[in-house]
Amino acid sequence: MRIKPQLLGMEPYKPGKPIEEVKKELGLSEVQKLASNENPFGASENAIKAIREAASNPQIYPDGYASELRRAVAEHVNVKEQQLIFGAGSDEVILMLCRSLLGPDTNTVMAAPTFSQYKHNAVIEGAEIREVPLRDGTHDLNAMLKLIDENTRIVWVCNPNNPSGTYTTKREWSQFLASVPEHVLVVSDEAYKEYVTAEDYPDSLNDLNRYKNLMILRTFSKAYGLASLRIGYGIGHSDFIQSLDPVRPPFNTTTIAQKAALAAVKDQAYIQECFHRNYKGLEKLETYCKHKNLEYLPSQANFMLIYTGISGDKMFSSLLQKGYIIRSGEALGFPNAIRVTIGSDEQMIGFLEAFEESLEEHKQML
Repeated sequence: MRIKPQLLGMEPYKPGKPIEEVKKELGLSEVQKLASNENPFGASENAIKAIREAASNPQIYPDGYASELRRAVAEHVNVKEQQLIFGAGSDEVILMLCRSLLGPDTNTVMAAPTFSQYKHNAVIEGAEIREVPLRDGTHDLNAMLKLIDENTRIVWVCNPNNPSGTYTTKREWSQFLASVPEHVLVVSDEAYKEYVTAEDYPDSLNDLNRYKNLMILRTFSKAYGLASLRIGYGIGHSDFIQSLDPVRPPFNTTTIAQKAALAAVKDQAYIQECFHRNYKGLEKLETYCKHKNLEYLPSQANFMLIYTGISGDKMFSSLLQKGYIIRSGEALGFPNAIRVTIGSDEQMIGFLEAFEESLEEHKQML
């Protein structure tokens, strides 16, 4: 059988190592995963209760339109219900956008490095990939603008950016958005928006009425703690969402995911609690890095990129032996760095002890 030639040699997405696999592989009784930017505090108790209740009727198809969740999210973000599209994580919305807009003889513009699924799905559709290196860890929006032409269909802005944790300011964003041609869709991927503390972070929702070529992505996988249920959404102009919706697979979000997300979005007090606990964790990690004279990128997300001066793969292996799963920066475009998810107080105390040991071990080897 013949598959698309662009699929040949492509690597599938590789998530962080599973906890149970590491325990078995290394003979460890305790393993902490700080690799996939999950919420260490889990989901709201209201969401967990909703999951139990929703699991009682698995034989019934889910609501394909996600009507109840749609109403709640529309109210939460203050948009019309027709401006929303739901996916199995915002990943699936990215897939829908690429499938709808990209193909041979088109191109798409993005930062490098940034979230891998923009490029992954664009390659599958046969589009040309135009990447612009980060500048001081942040999007170089002016350079991205220069790569846009009549064949450009999508420009991706991950804000805050994964894997760097950096953000595009309101001023930068406004100037960029006003300069992008109307035929180009601008995607603001805001998966980590609930963790942002910066006062000059863009309020992209306010731009929706002015710019019909704007799409915003949000997810329940991060701060809401529903990563295993796979549910996220896109916000855009009603006409565009209506045109995009036929690409969405039928029943693509499960009843359990919808009910859990509905309960979660109504429990904003819990999200605020997670926000504050994450902020304290970031502060603790920043303080440690300053004390050890380690460079890092200030983060607006729930993870931090730390330059260790040591191969990211070596540091990954060293920390893995000590029971901590992090992400090597080598595969993320930062060879001598690691990306660490902010964990609970207990997890961070243990991680910093293991990190200290690993740094000392590699210092002795020099």
